[in-house]
Parts: sequence; structure tokens; C-alpha cells
Amino acid sequence: MSDKVSSIMSTYGRYPVAFERGEGVRLWDTNGRVYLDFLSGIGVNNLGHSHPTVVKAVQEQVAKLTHTCNLYRIPNQEALAARLVATCFADQVFFSNSGADANEAAIKLVRKYMKDRGQPGRYEIITATNSFHGRTMATLTATGQEKVQSGFEPLVPGFRYVPYNDMEAMEKAVGPYTAAIMVEPIQGESGVRVPDADYLNQLRALCDRKDILLVLDEVQSGMGRTGKMWAYQWSDIEPDIMTSAKALASGVPMGACLARRGVAAAFAPGSHGSTFGGNPLSAAAALATLDVMLAPDFLPTVQARGDYFMNALRQLAQGRRMVKQIRGRGLMVAMELNAPGEEVASIALSRGLLINCCMGTVLRFLPPLVVSEQEIDQGLAILGEVLSDLF
Repeated sequence: MSDKVSSIMSTYGRYPVAFERGEGVRLWDTNGRVYLDFLSGIGVNNLGHSHPTVVKAVQEQVAKLTHTCNLYRIPNQEALAARLVATCFADQVFFSNSGADANEAAIKLVRKYMKDRGQPGRYEIITATNSFHGRTMATLTATGQEKVQSGFEPLVPGFRYVPYNDMEAMEKAVGPYTAAIMVEPIQGESGVRVPDADYLNQLRALCDRKDILLVLDEVQSGMGRTGKMWAYQWSDIEPDIMTSAKALASGVPMGACLARRGVAAAFAPGSHGSTFGGNPLSAAAALATLDVMLAPDFLPTVQARGDYFMNALRQLAQGRRMVKQIRGRGLMVAMELNAPGEEVASIALSRGLLINCCMGTVLRFLPPLVVSEQEIDQGLAILGEVLSDLF
């Protein structure tokens, strides 16, 4: 992963392959070779590539209007906001362009909310080690990974980190300056870390007891990825603020910060903004995405495909000593190895399967939610061959 293009800043190590079209779970490179995509652009293409409902909506919208600005009303942005809040706890939405933007908005909203209620000294946000919340200055500070923060010091003040899924540590961390707890319902970039079943319930209870806010980053775990519309819905709780992006508009850039009304009221005109946030084109793509995703049989099918994927992966792992653990929920799945995983991902790519490696030893699978059982079998057959050849 060192392919460089001289006119592009070197912020990514890139595999030496370029794609020119996609359909469903498949991608075709510039040489006409076909691949199975079990990464979905890192959890973006949840409906697969070039879904006809989204394509039609984008084509129709771009022919009419792509952008005005948020100084004026945008009807399909308003329609999208109404549909999103109907899927969850929230009452109001702020639209942005990415997950980092959405998390930046959430951080600002927490601080503004505390200041508005006469507690400006409560500005600290507790996040988890190995979390990932973005790469802006505030969100990389919120991210509990030194490798993400290195070189960008001094960091934004007001963040503390505790181990994920450790309630004892979280209880001890909350203090007089604490404004909020911010976590992912399932950690994505750290290798699909699924917490204990009562973790979110305990976090909610702690926040209620201490009169602080609970912020959930659903950028990767949301939009149907786990078989529920939002991963927090596997628990019995509701957050105060939630963020979304990635799959929200099926590849058209969009993020969202959702909040209950009493918290959202902290934002007034001039408090925050986004030139492109919720523009007509991205809103049209997101509305079309919801049209597909909210069909009655869609999410139950994702749950069934997730069960099939996990069972097939466990069968593949049987007798392979290099496999340490299989974990996940829905179609957010990981295989942790007892050995480095980057070579596995690289060779899998060369054989027509897209996956990626997190944290050095974790293979992450984020296939489109429309993947079939046959496609799962085909992809895991490639993975099995790679593991046999390497180990």
C-alpha cells in the first residue's frame, strides 16, 4: 500500500488498483477485472454500488438543482430530516458533509448546551481508547489513538480517555468538569469491538445519575449495518445526541448530527453551519437510500445475512490456529488473527476480494447489506484459500 500519485497529498497508502464501475457487490477495475467488495468503501455503499433507486434520484435531482445554500429553505432537506428523526430518538438534525463534520457538530453542541444552562465549567468529554471519531482537530483529539493524534499537538483541551467497555474506569473518570460521554456503540476502526450487552444501558444510567449527555457515534455502525437501523437500538436506551454519515447518502457526501429537542435548542442561527450541508443533491440521495432501507423486509434480511456470514466465517475458521476470534453484529464483522493481517488483505485483493486490516491483526468485513448468501460463499472461499496459502 504505497502507490503514490505525485499531485495528491500522501494521506493514504493506496493499493495499485483503480475501479471504474460497480454494480451491487461487484466492482470492475480499469483492466476489466471483477472483484467482490466486502468493504463497501469502508461502510459507505450499504446498498451496494449503483443502486438503481439512488441512481435515479441523483440523476433527476442533478438535472434540476444541486446547490443553493442554507440561507434558504431546502424542501428535500426538510423531508429527509423528518424521515430520519422518525427512525430514532431525535427531534432535530444538523446536516454536514462527513462523519468528522457530524462529530465536530456534536462536540460543539455539548459545550454550547452546558454553557447555555449556566455550567460553562463542564466542558470535558470522555471518550474510549482505540475509538475513532474523525480527523479534524477536535475529532482527532476525541479519537483515543495516539497514532491518529501524533504530530498535531497541542491537541484540543477537554478530552479524557478510558478503556472501551470498562464501566469501572468510566465511573472513575466522570468528574465535576464532565459534560458528556461519547462512544461508538460498536467500535469500527479498532476492529469491530462489540461491548457487553448492558454497556450502553450502564452508560445511560451513569449519564442520568451525573446529569451529563450521552453521545453515540453511529457513523459506521448505523444505517442498517448491524441489522437495526441504528446499533444503539439493540439496547434499551436512547442517547441525547447521535451522529451519522458514511452510508447515509449511499456515497454522496453527507453527515448528520441528531439530537433531542432540549439539547438541539442550544444551537441558534450563527452557532454552527455548513455551506454544503444538506444540499439538494445529497438530500435526494439520502431520501432514496431510506426508501430502500426502510422497506419492511430490508433490515430483517440484513440480520439473516449477518447470521449467515458469521456462521460461515466460524466454519471457515475451524481448525485454523491462526484465527483468534470471530466477532461482530449484523454485517459488521471481524476476524482477529494471531498474526499480521495486512498481507491477507493484500493477497485477497489480488484474487478479487476487497477487505481490510485494522489494528494490525484484525480482518474487517463490511459487505453491502444487499449481499447474497452465494456471494458470501464466494468471498469466503477466496479468503479461505488465502489463509491456507499463508498459514
